[in-house]
Amino acid sequence: MKPIYKRILLKLSGEGLMGDKSFGMSAEVINELARQIKEVHDHGVEVCVVVGGGNIFRGAKEASKGMNRTVADQVGMLATVMNALYLQNALEEAGAQARVMSGIQIPSVCENYVYRRAMRHLEKKRIIIFAGGTGNPYFTTDTGAALRASEMQCDALLKATQVDGVYDSDPKKNSAARKFEAVSYDEVIGRQLKVMDTTAVALARENNIPIVVFAQKGKNSLADVVSGQGSFTIIKKDV
Repeated sequence: MKPIYKRILLKLSGEGLMGDKSFGMSAEVINELARQIKEVHDHGVEVCVVVGGGNIFRGAKEASKGMNRTVADQVGMLATVMNALYLQNALEEAGAQARVMSGIQIPSVCENYVYRRAMRHLEKKRIIIFAGGTGNPYFTTDTGAALRASEMQCDALLKATQVDGVYDSDPKKNSAARKFEAVSYDEVIGRQLKVMDTTAVALARENNIPIVVFAQKGKNSLADVVSGQGSFTIIKKDV
């Protein structure tokens, strides 16, 4: 393994933690993710993680059913904290040092996000799991990931999904969907490619942080993408 990035932010979807379940968390999946994250970290890569909460609660979806959007998003942010704590425990069981930092204040459960404290954790070679999104409703965990990647001055934002990159249409519905090897931020926004929300892509563009979209499944999927290998799509400024 020869990493091409020094510091990364890994964005995990809540749905990706379910495995074969229809709800909740799969211990097998989370333990495998922890193993891969530790492997990359052991090779000298500084790792930040943002995990969604869709396996427990989706704020926007519940709001569309009539629930107050602010309340729904607050519940969704709490769901991300639950996932982050579970992943932290798995990382510690694997022998890694990890800290959960939350955008919403839950001091008896985890640390509040403070920029300088987060940087100090990285200096001490700890893995940081950012929970609670941005701490505000109406912003997705994708936007939270782009924000934290910008603040932490990450070399890349790695987005783990259920497919191996960005396509011009849904490959699960269209067998003729074309995959992009590389695509610009502007094209992702202009064509409304369903990979990350517009705010997240725009923030990454503003701070010139490449977004690498890859499939979460695979024994060495994270190690491969951190080494610039395997199947993925890179979203960057100049294509």
